[in-house]
Amino acid sequence: MIGFLRGKVREVAPEYVLLDVNGVGYEVVCSGAAFSALSGATEGEVYTYMQVRDDGVTLFGFADRQEKSLFLKLVSVSGVGAKMAIALLSSMRPSDVSAAIATADVKRLSAVKGLGKKTAERIILELHGKISADELLGGAPSAAVLPEEEDDDAVAALMGLGFTKTESASAVRKAKNAGAETVEQIIALALRSM
Repeated sequence: MIGFLRGKVREVAPEYVLLDVNGVGYEVVCSGAAFSALSGATEGEVYTYMQVRDDGVTLFGFADRQEKSLFLKLVSVSGVGAKMAIALLSSMRPSDVSAAIATADVKRLSAVKGLGKKTAERIILELHGKISADELLGGAPSAAVLPEEEDDDAVAALMGLGFTKTESASAVRKAKNAGAETVEQIIALALRSM
């Protein structure tokens, strides 16, 4: 199993990145974050998942372990293959995917090309409650101020982590009173206070 690659970026094609690792070229199908990190770089690194099937071997590349972990959770869902999971991670940041799952946001997930409503519902059903706080907080924090109507999303995310509705609502109120403005900040402060 190949879990990590570091080497020279030889080629960046629409469907893969070619990494030269000590004279051996690896074609890696990358997530959006990994692709962005390797585009224009002379050297780079990716965490990888190797898929072995009857029709061939494919390496999938990720920017970090957290992104790879989310990918593995996604492919564990019935009906979600590696290509669909990589498309999802290329269309949305991992923290956004995790938040959509934690808040049961079917509309947000099904907006990804090739991902229908039924598959989005299945992802939420099978992964709801299996998303960690680190996955919810991962990635770059959003600069957008959280509107009042989105408080429910933060409460739902905390409930997805196993807290009661009362505990979650109270923690969100305290986090906002402490100055938290983004979803990530509210969840982080709320988790610290629980």
